[in-house]
Amino acid sequence: MNNLTPAQRRRLFMALMRSFSTADSADVADRWAWLEAAHVVGQQQFALHWASHTAMLRFALQTRDLGEAAGQVQRLALVPLGHLLRRLPAGNSDRATVSALAPMPVDARLSRLIRQAAEMAESRCF
Repeated sequence: MNNLTPAQRRRLFMALMRSFSTADSADVADRWAWLEAAHVVGQQQFALHWASHTAMLRFALQTRDLGEAAGQVQRLALVPLGHLLRRLPAGNSDRATVSALAPMPVDARLSRLIRQAAEMAESRCF
């Protein structure tokens, strides 16, 4: 995924966010997976990284998950610092249940969602 251009990364991120938005009847865990996949894709670009965490915060508040909301507020505070110091933990899904600083392999489920979104993004004209 490191070989994506910024424009490709943005299109893929938008496809993942669109999937999250249109999956409003889906299980909460499924919707979180779309957000986590978007985070994995977008974390190398400041605006996308910020957008993923604001979406996570909104969804945590919508689902009344106050622990997750608090974790997302903390992560929003860390986003600028992570970009300034160039310390972004690759593959990290960045939910409140995982360390905000630890790189991790991309979960198989998230990889599958990223592949699906990539196929969708390639088939659409942007």
